[in-house]
Amino acid sequence: MAGVIPTSTGSDWGKAHFESIYNCPDPHRYFATLHPLEYQIPHHGQMVFRALADALRQRRGTPAPLRVVDLCCSYGVNAALLNHQVTLDDLYHHYSASGTQALEGEELARADLAYYAARRRPDAAHVTGLDAADHAVAYGVAAGLLDQGFAENLEIDAPSPQLRQALSGTDLITVTGGVGYITARTFSRLFDSFDEPPWVAAMVLRTVSYRPISALLARAGLVTERLTTRTFRQRRFADDAERQGAFEALAARGLSVGGKEAHGFYHAELYVSRPAADVAALPLAELLPAL
Repeated sequence: MAGVIPTSTGSDWGKAHFESIYNCPDPHRYFATLHPLEYQIPHHGQMVFRALADALRQRRGTPAPLRVVDLCCSYGVNAALLNHQVTLDDLYHHYSASGTQALEGEELARADLAYYAARRRPDAAHVTGLDAADHAVAYGVAAGLLDQGFAENLEIDAPSPQLRQALSGTDLITVTGGVGYITARTFSRLFDSFDEPPWVAAMVLRTVSYRPISALLARAGLVTERLTTRTFRQRRFADDAERQGAFEALAARGLSVGGKEAHGFYHAELYVSRPAADVAALPLAELLPAL
């Protein structure tokens, strides 16, 4: 996941927790901890979210920036990859470089403000970040990755008036791996704030069922398609206990680990939810032909 402070939602099937890296004043520990585990789901999200953003721009036909809400946004990693000429490998290198290592907290955020500004794409979307991790969200805003950031937990509370206002006009909701820590409860509270339902793109670990969320989105008028041509590696298992817990969760769902988790990585599936007319006009296989 891009980032979220884990809470128990019934999906804690032995999964390793990394609470200590998700809410720091800067993302040094986040990247240093996840790099050895070959954490890569934001890289896959970059390809998917850019393709969906391009399709939405063509559909809208207006020059105004797209409005994206990134759930479990953490330090703004998905926003960095969506809106800037950088790769996930670039970010691993950037945050491990000696010059960057010497900076911390607000000082690093100021330096990163210039780093990302120099790499900003001309078609950058307006990104609102939502995460329970207040320090991480504050960094994302200070570094210019998040146009707005809200440290709110919609599993527990309704959106604040400020967040409801920020959600107005949302075109696309993105999430990479946070589903399971956030549930249909979060999506219900989000969709109560929309006049028109946005597209939703969710990369969901195979250990977690997306059915409760897709059912809720159906009631909001969205049709959910699952990409059937491939899955996406998230990261390596942290240890044997985590691997065993994942295997047990997959067995409970009737899923085989062969060719996927058996190789030592979590795998995620892509779900895209859109109005029926959009699905009919451009099915997912045509929307994402490269995948």
